[in-house]
Amino acid sequence: MKESNQPVPKDFAKLEKMAKTILGAPVDFTNTEIAFRWKTDKELKKAAWLFGLMNNHWLVGIGSKVGIAAIKMHLPFVESVVKSTIFEQFCGGTTLLESLKNINKLAEQNVQSILDYGAEAKETEEDFNKTMAENIRAIEFASQQSHIPVISTKITGLARFELLEAIQRDDSLTREMRAEYRTVLKRVDAICHTASQKGVAVFIDAEESWIQNAIDHLANLMMRRYNQGKVVVFNTFQMYRTDRLQYLMDSYAEAEREGYLLGAKLVRGAYMEKERERAEKMGYPSPIHPSKEATDDAFNTGIRFCVDHYEDIVSCNASHNLASTALQVKLIDEKGIARNHPHLRFCQLYGMSDNLTFNLAHAGYNASKYVVYGQVREVVPYLIRRAEENSSITGDMSREYQLVNSELKRRELLE
Repeated sequence: MKESNQPVPKDFAKLEKMAKTILGAPVDFTNTEIAFRWKTDKELKKAAWLFGLMNNHWLVGIGSKVGIAAIKMHLPFVESVVKSTIFEQFCGGTTLLESLKNINKLAEQNVQSILDYGAEAKETEEDFNKTMAENIRAIEFASQQSHIPVISTKITGLARFELLEAIQRDDSLTREMRAEYRTVLKRVDAICHTASQKGVAVFIDAEESWIQNAIDHLANLMMRRYNQGKVVVFNTFQMYRTDRLQYLMDSYAEAEREGYLLGAKLVRGAYMEKERERAEKMGYPSPIHPSKEATDDAFNTGIRFCVDHYEDIVSCNASHNLASTALQVKLIDEKGIARNHPHLRFCQLYGMSDNLTFNLAHAGYNASKYVVYGQVREVVPYLIRRAEENSSITGDMSREYQLVNSELKRRELLE
């Protein structure tokens, strides 16, 4: 199929102009032919139908509540419906082997996969050990596939939330809690040790601010141990927090002093409303930037810092933001750094922002998808967040809906 001019929705005309202004257009992020050429017409029409449904804010709200209740009631037909619709859009599969088909489809377009076991909010030692075993299984699986360089893990999948809170508050821990924490350390170390042995990296996700210091401590311990000469462990920096830009710079300085390489995944953040509500309720200043512009400025400054120090920082720009993605592309090209340099990566969620991921990969940059997998009932919280991100209070078409419709129109013109 030849590349051709394509209809661009009104909002995307503005994005295209912005991207070209920033970049001088080495990458055209509005090229939906490249973005969706891995999808058949049937798959694309199904995606359009699904994003159309999610575009109804009230429907997503009701569906989320009903869906959670139905899953908890173990209604089999509900799981089947979810699996064939929203799960199929945003998850790689229920198991690693089931995900392999989609991982290989991504690899055909030179897009790497980052494996993320999607189970959340675990509370028992049995669950924590199961998550550890699944992470190790994912590492071993990834080591046998050329296009899976990283797996991702959440510390709250390996440790009790209340324990992490107590550690962050610097509470006096009971003997039982100290033993529990030693077990957590062993779980995290087992994952990172296996990754180091197998040549796979580990992203440690960021979480709520009132447990993040405890997570940072674990991440720094693991980086000090395993990031000698290569980066195995990445910490995640939520740049919507007012203190994270400085913390990124401090983390780099600490790595320099201690003689290891910093692994840094930059995200904007996922807990904004929860963070602000808790701060207001408990009477302390919100840790979140007061505006989107301030968050964007912090994120983009973080990107500049990572690119400036790319020899000693292995970074991942994990953003769905076109301007922030375009900025890193511009910096890489301006500095004459190889586009596929292993220290500079991009990542977006599976099922979203294909215009970024696939156009980056097509242009030769390190582009990857976060491929979440797990049983349907385990990933429902994740799926609800994706649905909410793609709904609209105003009734305007979501970004993903516009992109998919743009490609469908382009294909129709070629018929």
